[in-house]
Amino acid sequence: MNKDQLDGLIAFRAVAETQSFSRAAEALNISHSAVSQIIKGLEERIGTTLITRTTRSISLTEAGEKFLNSLGPALDQIFGAFEDVASFSDKPSGTLKLNLLRSPYVSHFEKMILSFMKKYPDICVELHFQEISVDVVKGGFDAGIRLSDILAKDMVAIKLMGPIKWVVACSPKYLKDKTIPKHPRELLAHNCIRFQFEPNRLYDKWEFEKKGQEVQVQVKGTLVMNDALLMKSAAINGAGFIYTEEDSIEGELKSGKLVTVLDDYSASSAGYYLYFPKSSQVLPKLRAFIDHVKEFSA
Repeated sequence: MNKDQLDGLIAFRAVAETQSFSRAAEALNISHSAVSQIIKGLEERIGTTLITRTTRSISLTEAGEKFLNSLGPALDQIFGAFEDVASFSDKPSGTLKLNLLRSPYVSHFEKMILSFMKKYPDICVELHFQEISVDVVKGGFDAGIRLSDILAKDMVAIKLMGPIKWVVACSPKYLKDKTIPKHPRELLAHNCIRFQFEPNRLYDKWEFEKKGQEVQVQVKGTLVMNDALLMKSAAINGAGFIYTEEDSIEGELKSGKLVTVLDDYSASSAGYYLYFPKSSQVLPKLRAFIDHVKEFSA
């Protein structure tokens, strides 16, 4: 197989997976026209159309679907061989793919990751922000960062920070003509901004604790969002209560943009962990990151 043929296979899978010539071009770091020409050349060599193009969308032909199903495992094996060879290098390099949440990245982990990038300039850090629980193996990630209570048992978990204190907060303007809740159940009389962490799945059962007694309230509200940072913005603008980490709103509490209620009932969790599969080989790039976060978190 010559280089042009391999380029054609890689470009074809990129277009098929992204459903876009533009996104495939961005992922491959080449121009849109180059991707189009590569796919055209591949189709000419094979002798059949693999991708149907319209002005608004693209789709795989039946031949394209069959070709993709056969092609995927072979390319994965080729890329895996490159990773295996790279693992013998003493100098950490390559692409480190991490999956994490946007809100704690901004409030807790941005400085840690930026300092790692400065320390290891040969490593490209690729961050993927997803609010849902993610299988790092199936997703093709090297590691992820999540709260301790949602980690699978077959994962190696390294503590980054914690414990985390959870609070209920809103803007002073929201409370201007309302009664301040004194017990978690009184939140049922208020508008609570609820978090949608997966399609059709809400985090609306807010957890509280006082003197060892746990209380759970299924709150209600007219605003549902899947982005914690935008939920904070909505709360600042008077949309209602949010349930969030105290550290993530530290600046807003100091400035008076937000205030907390039910402080006597604040619950806590163990904290955030870096996690990766027990069965996976720890490549130099991941080992370097593990050592860095341990040093940073010390």
